[in-house]
Amino acid sequence: MRPESLQFLETLVNTPSPTGHEVRGQRVWLDYVAPFADATRSDAYGNCVAVANPGGSPRIMLAAHADEIAMTVNYITDDGFIHVRRAGGVNPGITRAQRAVVHARGGPVAGVFGSVAPHLTKAEDKREEPRIHDLFLDIGVSSREEALKLIRIGDPVTLSDRFERLRGDLVVGRALDNRIGTWAVAEALRRLREHGGTFAAEVCGVSNVQEEVGLLGARQIAYSLKPDIALVVDVTHATDIPTVDKRQHGDVKLGGGPAVTHGGCNHPDVVARLESCAGKLGIELQHEAMSATSGTDTDVIFWTRGGIPSALISLPNRYMHSPVEVVSLKDLDQIPDLLVAFVLSVQAGEEFKVGI
Repeated sequence: MRPESLQFLETLVNTPSPTGHEVRGQRVWLDYVAPFADATRSDAYGNCVAVANPGGSPRIMLAAHADEIAMTVNYITDDGFIHVRRAGGVNPGITRAQRAVVHARGGPVAGVFGSVAPHLTKAEDKREEPRIHDLFLDIGVSSREEALKLIRIGDPVTLSDRFERLRGDLVVGRALDNRIGTWAVAEALRRLREHGGTFAAEVCGVSNVQEEVGLLGARQIAYSLKPDIALVVDVTHATDIPTVDKRQHGDVKLGGGPAVTHGGCNHPDVVARLESCAGKLGIELQHEAMSATSGTDTDVIFWTRGGIPSALISLPNRYMHSPVEVVSLKDLDQIPDLLVAFVLSVQAGEEFKVGI
């Protein structure tokens, strides 16, 4: 991975973008992708679009969600301790004893989620998993009045962990789900521009909001863009760790390449084209099965406006929805190349339809 692209990834990961409050991360994304697009724009809720080859056909949407799981200030005690609500799939059991930031209107406010020492805890309480309202955030004040001078109800809260190289091509970060997706979409537009040749399709790179709370931004932008084809980039669970039952969750390895999913929202002809492109590039793909849903924006994009042929490309991710998510840069760097190859393979006016 080229140094500038790695720096972009690190900046994206380290820029807090709690769900519903993605503006800062979206600004980073737009600033990076603008030189590689013919036009950029954002909508009422902050979904961002970068367009290459406007007026081309078909219109291909490359989409990923910008938001990260977070919490919001819900209640402040008389002593100034803060209780929170979930904004997405936060695990309270791993949130205790973590450093955090309240993203207040006056600027960031540092805090820590309190963890009562085992000496002060009853034996029966030690075995009990906390619920979200059991957590309390300490920002170093002594009263509700003092806290309210710094923060207010509804302010978003994220954990403070940052991007770091782990070993070899592995990196760890707080919000690799799904900054890796928006990174891949931006990088695909850069590589298309550097390709220099012509291509038939109009390409709309999308960084959409509020996936973690109901796939909401994807619903908005898929409806307004009216794409003919959609490729979604997200993370999937790497199951190559102790205690995970592969009989239930499948076999996906870190370093084994990007994964494609079969069934449901994934159009078989779009998936087949991705497989063909990967084969020509020498990219080894991993494969996943799904039942009713994929758990990604693909679930709502594919049925928009009567049906958009769609497919999901996933990056294996260990420890998802934690502050220590781990991914392989080698796996990640292959995804933009796969997106570019797909775009270049599509002929003018080409349609993807299941043969009946």
